[in-house]
Amino acid sequence: MSPFVVRAQDAGRPLRIIVPWPAGGGVDTFARVIQAPLSAQLGQTILIDNIGGGSGRVGTQTASRAQPDGNTVLLANDTLAATEALPIPGTASVRSAFTPVTLAASAPQGVFTHPRSGLKTLADYVAAAKARPGALNVGIPGIASSQHLTSELLLRAAGNATVAHVPYRGGGPLIQDLIAGNIDAGVVTFAAAAQQAAAGQLIALGVTTAARAVAFPTVPTAAETVAPGFVQTTWMGVLAPKGTPDTTRARFHTALLAVLKDPAVINRLQTLGFDAVGLDGPDFAKLFEQTITTFAGIAAERGINAES
Repeated sequence: MSPFVVRAQDAGRPLRIIVPWPAGGGVDTFARVIQAPLSAQLGQTILIDNIGGGSGRVGTQTASRAQPDGNTVLLANDTLAATEALPIPGTASVRSAFTPVTLAASAPQGVFTHPRSGLKTLADYVAAAKARPGALNVGIPGIASSQHLTSELLLRAAGNATVAHVPYRGGGPLIQDLIAGNIDAGVVTFAAAAQQAAAGQLIALGVTTAARAVAFPTVPTAAETVAPGFVQTTWMGVLAPKGTPDTTRARFHTALLAVLKDPAVINRLQTLGFDAVGLDGPDFAKLFEQTITTFAGIAAERGINAES
């Protein structure tokens, strides 16, 4: 047994990781990469529970009601910050129901199209959006999702272009519709569609990070093509229901940090377009609040609300 294995407090019970998105999206892809090595570190079976709907709200609410016994955590992306920035009227904030544990990974958002769209570059995409304002149908994993707001940030940075955003229940369903040519383009976590792009089913037009993805060096950044200086990175992190014991959260963080330092995991994540991070709870909480502020600003500017 590795000396770095962290034994769970209740190894007889499985650890339930709630992913508030359907299978096949970026968060689910990340969860599947860490599932086996994290299970080995904790000495505990890990179950991934995909609960999609409501731009991540349905699964998040389910996780918030879980017993704070350390056997249920939420694996969320920055759409959680988006939904906090744009709450549905009459609903309560959920961030007070969780304690951030680990900011696990970051990744670019990607703009993808299908081979029959006629769009070959990110410049083509922006030019088409400017030429026919609101005519391009661009899929997003839910209204007011991080991909939706990132798309709006990019369109603003590229000269206030506009498109018609088409909401889906998650990245997986969106990608299938995009492959079928039912929409013109889509904005998803890059990892969600990277394999389809590598197989020629989709075309990756660009990424939103400051640098190109290590495993996809031919895919340009928005900053070097249509929006100088533009950077918007998506993140994925683990949160525990409020009241989960400090020692339990610390045990989980230590185990996940060991996984994220494993060269094989790092390589697999980079192949998919992720970067391992491993920030602790307090630093994760700061980034969470900063992201809420960024998303609230673009939403107000573009007239977006949770019920748009």
